[in-house]
Amino acid sequence: MDFNEKLQELRKQKNLTQEELAELLFVSRTAVSKWESGRGYPNIESLKAISVFFGVTVDELLSGEELIAISEEDTKQKENHIHDLVFGLLDVGVAMLFFLPIFGQKTGDVIQGVSLLALTDIAPYLQAGYCFVVTAIVVVGVLALALQNFSNIFWMHNKSKISLFLNIVGVLLFVISQQPYAATFLIVFLVIKALMLIKW
Repeated sequence: MDFNEKLQELRKQKNLTQEELAELLFVSRTAVSKWESGRGYPNIESLKAISVFFGVTVDELLSGEELIAISEEDTKQKENHIHDLVFGLLDVGVAMLFFLPIFGQKTGDVIQGVSLLALTDIAPYLQAGYCFVVTAIVVVGVLALALQNFSNIFWMHNKSKISLFLNIVGVLLFVISQQPYAATFLIVFLVIKALMLIKW
């Protein structure tokens, strides 16, 4: 008997509806429905809760293959969570450009380092471009951190690409406009992201 059939049988033995079981396990009714129809498995934490609630062992609930599938899925989710966390923190960290004195600004015969907020001696379109790119990267970072459990297909498949694209645009913008320190700052973040993507 597969997990979905065992869960359904255990639930019916206790005269519970899917909704009632979901409330007792602190999950959605959709999750219980998905498990019982064989379209997915609970994560490790939910599996432990099911085991305790029905007074059965995890081995009684799952076959060896099912246990391996759940373990692999759980590992993948944890890796994605770490990936989102690192990408999000790096992108939010780009906000430091607003405050760190790494932009060159000519004052008389001297070039001094100023923050993006203090940068005034450049063309308005360049300053607007800088602010736009930095703000866009930070917003993507905040969204990556805030929406870690958001299951929209577009967002799940494209958040890393959007982050990398904006990072590359920022690097190119700073290189073309001769802001080497700001460009280096973004290149370091870009290299960390690239290494993470290669690893995963």
